[in-house]
Amino acid sequence: MTTEATPGVLDDYALALFAAARGEDMLDLVEDQLFSVARAFEANDELRQKLSDQQIPVATREAIIEDLLGEGAAVITRALVSFIVAAGRASQLPGIVDAFVDAAAASRQHVVGEVRSAVALDEQQQRQLAQALSRATGKTVEVKVVIDPSVVGGVVAQVGDQVIDGSVRSRLQQLREGL
Repeated sequence: MTTEATPGVLDDYALALFAAARGEDMLDLVEDQLFSVARAFEANDELRQKLSDQQIPVATREAIIEDLLGEGAAVITRALVSFIVAAGRASQLPGIVDAFVDAAAASRQHVVGEVRSAVALDEQQQRQLAQALSRATGKTVEVKVVIDPSVVGGVVAQVGDQVIDGSVRSRLQQLREGL
């Protein structure tokens, strides 16, 4: 099976995952868990290589998935990640999950705002950020937080094609350029 994928293929997989999660009435939980898995997958070259390597036995890849998800993950989340990996689509996991998250948000008539922060944000901070992004974009935004130490401080938010960079890293870069 090829690892090349068109957006339509990613959307097909995402919609299948969406239907399964909604059918189990676990959409919100599965959405959060899959989002975390996709970000871990993107951040870890070794994980990406091992889950994408069709020469590694399926049982070994399944064990890696179990370790990655931990005991707190829903059974359906485990099954959905295993399905993607077994289908030879592990390399496209982040794209599939992003399409899934977009579909879930759209089902609530919202858009997703991915926010990168050096530290975890509490619920109140996430709510305030969602409100500010909603005002800035004119859309109802659901915030998904990605911990990214390279941000240093502040946040970088992306809603669709719009990027709002309020990071310390960005401000330092602007100061350097100004000097």
